[in-house]
Amino acid sequence: MTKLAVVAIGGNSLIKDEKHKTVEDQYQAAKETTYHIADMIEAGWDVAIGHGNGPQVGFILRRSEIAAKVEGMHEVPLDVCGADSQGAIGYALQQNLQNELYRRGIKKNVATVVTQVLVDKNDPAFQNPTKPIGSFMDEAEAKRREKELAWTVREDAGRGWRRVVASPLPKEVVELDTVKTLLDAGIIVITVGGGGIPVIDKGEGEYVGTAAVIDKDYASSLLAREIKADLFVISTAVEKVALNFGKPDQKWLDKMTLAEAKQYLAEGVHFAKGSMAPKIQAIIWFLETNPNGKALITNPENIGRALKGETGTWIVP
Repeated sequence: MTKLAVVAIGGNSLIKDEKHKTVEDQYQAAKETTYHIADMIEAGWDVAIGHGNGPQVGFILRRSEIAAKVEGMHEVPLDVCGADSQGAIGYALQQNLQNELYRRGIKKNVATVVTQVLVDKNDPAFQNPTKPIGSFMDEAEAKRREKELAWTVREDAGRGWRRVVASPLPKEVVELDTVKTLLDAGIIVITVGGGGIPVIDKGEGEYVGTAAVIDKDYASSLLAREIKADLFVISTAVEKVALNFGKPDQKWLDKMTLAEAKQYLAEGVHFAKGSMAPKIQAIIWFLETNPNGKALITNPENIGRALKGETGTWIVP
């Protein structure tokens, strides 16, 4: 039987460094990442790919803010920025992966699904927005936007003022049946980009976009649970997970059990809240509902080696 994997790629993995941020730079970075995903496909895996979009949405917002100063132009709402980024990043991943599969003689199609993810309009995160987005502003501009656009704004570590939005938990992948149909047909699917476009239910099943940011690892975890994936891969900046990361007693992990992952996360000292902690939580949720599943954390260039058991951190039930 074909094995099914969900691979979550960080949005930052498409940007090598400060000097390589252009669309072409990101395309080349996507090319490298898809080479390693093609290794998985060649080894017999069917794959659904999720990805981050933080830097890319930041660029879209910045261009939008600059353009809005020109008569006749307007700013782009955050949910539409997410949709824009899904299309652009999906295009780069889709084309590169399709080209690589063709080079290898693998007859598989790749499709990007612009994906909405339902969040609860009563999620506590909406009462305490914490996710900074967009450009820095002076206090006067921030207060004006707060009044005129109903933004939540905060001073950011002495660097200026920024807009902050909620980061609610994902509840449902709206296009799930479509994604399943494509996977069942053997198509590689790029979906839940940037955690999905956040939407709320107005009532009677009528969805509308909302200004929020969903954690892409949480959304990819939800997807992995819903499609009953055999493997959940989080592709990130490090080859392995470490306890006491960055400290003198740092210890790299080859493997941990679900129980150990819960323990380490609860201790609150091993995994940074803004980086590794949500990845571990996403994997815990996946394994809690999939006793036959496995999860892997490694960097893109080591996915192939990690699948052979040579590196990476494996998390098992």
